[in-house]
Amino acid sequence: MFIGIDHGTTSMRFSSPAGEFKISREDARFFSIRDLERISPLEEIEGIGLSYSMGDNFSAITAIDHLVDRGLVSRDGAGKHIGGGTRVFDQVRESGIPAVVIPGLHRGSPTDPRFKAYSHQASPEKVGIAYEVCHDLGRDVVVSDASSNTVTLLVADWKIVGAIDACIFAPGTVHGAIDVDGIRKIDAGEMTANEAFLHAGVNFSLPEEERVPALAMFAAMECAAMRVLCPCAKVALAGSLAPLIGDRVRDHLRTEVAVYDEWCASRGIARITRDIFSGKDEILGLDVKM
Repeated sequence: MFIGIDHGTTSMRFSSPAGEFKISREDARFFSIRDLERISPLEEIEGIGLSYSMGDNFSAITAIDHLVDRGLVSRDGAGKHIGGGTRVFDQVRESGIPAVVIPGLHRGSPTDPRFKAYSHQASPEKVGIAYEVCHDLGRDVVVSDASSNTVTLLVADWKIVGAIDACIFAPGTVHGAIDVDGIRKIDAGEMTANEAFLHAGVNFSLPEEERVPALAMFAAMECAAMRVLCPCAKVALAGSLAPLIGDRVRDHLRTEVAVYDEWCASRGIARITRDIFSGKDEILGLDVKM
């Protein structure tokens, strides 16, 4: 049995072939490795794969014991810091169960160098999403993960080409790019840059009736932008908002769009973990270091 763990913006999600569950990141502060018995007896778990925060201090899928500082350059930066993900990471590391950690995509990653104009492209769970979608749709895929934030990733010929992170382009419900309004508030000392990022989503910028149409438009625009590099790529949506915006994105792009749900990342990480422990030494162009 292999388990995948998605360190999401609002929740931690746990998947195995036998079942799934999620807990809020606040509740994850009290996580025990025994909680995994909700989906598998501990003695039957052969391996665990997990994502943690930005995963920006390593670029290969790595055995958990080999990471320094949990694979982070710093805990500071864009995002909300609660402590639940840290608790889950440490419980897995201390359990003795074999585990691997998925890296994020950043300047040290084997992506197209042009994407490295930005320091960060995507957090680690997006790799799980891409792997799950490629399992279904094949070698060339654009997938936009839309929820609290929106991140879009391109895979071409089974290799991750690059990604557009939430703080650069499309907003989610909570996070988004810092615009002129945000810059002014930061300069005026009204909020930090991170607070501006955490209040740049459509929930803060648009009336309720305009939020879903805007999310769909920007997700479609990111998918269209990525297809400049791979016009034949199939398109997919994942995340909690995917079912809400799927039809609108299809209309914008005038192409078929596969729709996945909030479990896509944890399922994909479980699949990655199974394949690594079955002998794979590379996942979508990312090396495996055990």
